[in-house]
Amino acid sequence: MSDLKVWPGKPYPLGATFDGEGTNFSLFSSVAERVELCLCDGQGGETRLELPEVTAYCWHGYIPGIRPGQHYGYRVHGPWEPEQGRRCNPAKLLLDPYAKAVSGQVQWKEAVYPYRFGEPESRNDHDSAPFVPCSVVIEPGFDWGDDRHPATPWHQTIIYELHVKGFTKNHPDIPPELRGTYAGLAHPAAIGYLQELGITAVELMPVHQFIHYAHLVEKQLRNYWGYSTIAFFAPHNEYGAASEPGRQVEEFKGMVKALHQAGIEVILDVVYNHTSEGNHLGPMLGLKGIDNAAYYRLTAEDPRYYMDYTGTGNSLNMLHPHVLQLIMDSLRYWVLEMHVDGFRFDLAATLARELHEVDRLSAFFDIIQQDPVISQVKLIAEPWDLGEGGYQVGNFPPLWSEWNGKYRDCVRDYWRGQDRTLAEFAGRLTGSSDLYENTGRRPYASINFVTAHDGFTLRDLVSYNDKHNEANGEENRDGSDDNHSWNCGTEGPSDDPAVNALRARQQRNFLATLFLSQGVPMLLGGDEIGRSQGGNNNAYCQDNEISWFNWDQADRELLAFSQRLISFYREHPVFHRRRWFQGRPIHGAEVADIAWFTPEGHEMEEENWGEGYAKSFAVFLNGESLVTKGPRGERIGDDRFYLVFNAHHEALTFALPGPEWAAGWVRVFDTAEGWRDEDKKLDPGGEFEVEARSLGVLRHAS
Repeated sequence: MSDLKVWPGKPYPLGATFDGEGTNFSLFSSVAERVELCLCDGQGGETRLELPEVTAYCWHGYIPGIRPGQHYGYRVHGPWEPEQGRRCNPAKLLLDPYAKAVSGQVQWKEAVYPYRFGEPESRNDHDSAPFVPCSVVIEPGFDWGDDRHPATPWHQTIIYELHVKGFTKNHPDIPPELRGTYAGLAHPAAIGYLQELGITAVELMPVHQFIHYAHLVEKQLRNYWGYSTIAFFAPHNEYGAASEPGRQVEEFKGMVKALHQAGIEVILDVVYNHTSEGNHLGPMLGLKGIDNAAYYRLTAEDPRYYMDYTGTGNSLNMLHPHVLQLIMDSLRYWVLEMHVDGFRFDLAATLARELHEVDRLSAFFDIIQQDPVISQVKLIAEPWDLGEGGYQVGNFPPLWSEWNGKYRDCVRDYWRGQDRTLAEFAGRLTGSSDLYENTGRRPYASINFVTAHDGFTLRDLVSYNDKHNEANGEENRDGSDDNHSWNCGTEGPSDDPAVNALRARQQRNFLATLFLSQGVPMLLGGDEIGRSQGGNNNAYCQDNEISWFNWDQADRELLAFSQRLISFYREHPVFHRRRWFQGRPIHGAEVADIAWFTPEGHEMEEENWGEGYAKSFAVFLNGESLVTKGPRGERIGDDRFYLVFNAHHEALTFALPGPEWAAGWVRVFDTAEGWRDEDKKLDPGGEFEVEARSLGVLRHAS
């Protein structure tokens, strides 16, 4: 490559851009004194070319003949002044922050660190190139055909949280060479399953390029969850089935296209709050060596050290315009070039931190609000971080929906018999208006979930009182001790038929509550088939059978119940309203849109709401009072329903309300006996038995 010519090129777009004849390279660094572009041959050879131009701190050059598949990195020459937050070291080969693809993984040698082991204040001048991944020039073209975003309305969205590898790794109907990959998720067997289940969107756990931490590799573990991003534009290379560098981009696009053809949206779980470079003792892989003080929040007292709101060692510096640009460019890239439909932001409260306190109107959210691309896709916040004041459920701007952790904890406590007031449970069931109504948002601002990747699976939630994380190698100290779980009488697997029957009913209770609640339901992938992690509530490092779906042991009865439950939910708009309940007759309806009843069939009185010990009640939902209209202005109507909840440890006799509420009722399903295709009519004022720890749904019978 000695005869390569470097033309001036352009400062924008940042990154490596192939135009059919050559590639333009551009890198931002406000502290660099010079920047070398390193072209790697994949076998240890490297050609270094100095970028000839700098425009507004963007170092750039164009090289004719450089084509897709070319490996590259950067060496940044500049000040080594850790006490001032500057950590330039040209001995380190650095990833392009705008790399569209990455080849390889980190090999944990001393050379990948900026200091010599045992001397954290020293500068390590050993070459890191043999031990770090490379950026890859990609072919940007792809035949999208007539692909379009499904654009499922929020109030009709059903989210399925899914791990690309875990879902496909053991699937018997996916070819072995495609298991664990984007192509595996695009396979008809995988998509057919999702369609039959009835979900409308997959929320993929992190697929931005990430690394496996040194301490995990030493224990022969891996970073399975992937919350350690190192390249915000690159789909993770280990999920690619093709061996050619850069092909994972094309494969990811093919997956999105296939899911869209099935009417399924793709939401990415994204980690913009920190990177995998960690704190001052972490490796130097990219941003730290390019412009440390620009990209990271450093402590004002001593810029050698990093602000850490995430528990991972560093936090991105959202005060810097180039960091905001990096994130916004990344988000737009995934929407415009990769065709994804939305994002769930990990530890989103970190993104809102201007100086120290969480600022709900920070620059990041202001920019999102006015962006013509990002403001139009689904935006979901994990509304907390680990810093002071970081729990921000209910405090995000109107465009945003939020993971509702208060819903999760309240519903768990209700079904395990823990004292909580009926008023709190009723509020969660009806969309958490106390959190969202006063900010101009609708019920679908609440992403309701009982379980998620972080914590117990649904099967484990009803099988374990305590975490069992010994396999993580931290002597069971990691993971939450506050699980709001109940093992139904025996810790772990049981041969007791009564215990197993109760666990099965409890799983149905949680699923039914989730899909009878106002808001957007999110189902943890595998909960519908009884997936267990053996009581591990922090399986972030378990890239093995602990985390992968075991399709051979799938609970087919639970799956059938889940499929029918989701179908029922989709058929009845009264369970996914677009507006809040008013508690009064609407649009000429004879009775209120919602009403609450005691087991005796009487409307709830004020004193009933504060009873923490009360575990049994009923709620009337009037589908005839829906005030919103369909996409063509048509009136939307639905049936009247009567939902009965009995979390008491004994069966109870419920009385139905009088004829003004309905002329009669038929039972649709209950979690004790299942679905009832035929059932006798129940008269107003009549009585019926509700099994212990179960719920039931009745429909108006005219």
